[in-house]
Amino acid sequence: MPDPTVLIAGRPEDTQNYKNALMKLNVPFLVSLDAGQTDAATHLLLPGGGDITPAFFGQTDHGSHSVDTELDILQFDILSRFTAQKKPVLGICKGLQLINIHFGGDITQHIDTAEIHRWIGRDQFHYVFHGSLGRRDFFYQLYGSSIKVNSAHHQAVNRIGEGLVPVCRAGDNVIEGLAHTTLPVLAVQWHPERLPDAGGESLFSYFLSLR
Repeated sequence: MPDPTVLIAGRPEDTQNYKNALMKLNVPFLVSLDAGQTDAATHLLLPGGGDITPAFFGQTDHGSHSVDTELDILQFDILSRFTAQKKPVLGICKGLQLINIHFGGDITQHIDTAEIHRWIGRDQFHYVFHGSLGRRDFFYQLYGSSIKVNSAHHQAVNRIGEGLVPVCRAGDNVIEGLAHTTLPVLAVQWHPERLPDAGGESLFSYFLSLR
């Protein structure tokens, strides 16, 4: 595979933090929701954003906010193309939930412990703890048993998608990271692009090392 070029599957006006993170690593990228750009990139970054249209995971709306169905459709299409080609994918916040739904899982539209996770005009911070995959999963390789992360969400994975396994959880048992068992697909519920230490940069570097 050639040197990484990352497709950020989002709207340009909503992706500046992700662009900044990749520019810091001197990695070429493009921002597009055009599925035709799939062949122009080696890696896919699914960014955070609003909530996903509940119909995509078989539910009616009972707690979702800032839904953008057109955006969801475009992101699911791009994700499908990347996974079909077995190209590396990193999902962040909403991106994690898109990945889980893509593989047949669903989400809880408003978690009982949202007060410790949700955006309050700024990120909140809490620890996440290593799951059960073992020392070979990306979370353990990068962070060992735990790391303090930033949080800005009120939804969470409920039923886990096929082929996905949780690699870390918060203290309230909310799943904060997923990895696929056979594909180069990983996802976190926090925001490494604005994590105020090296923990975010190390995750991006790991993602870019995948082939």
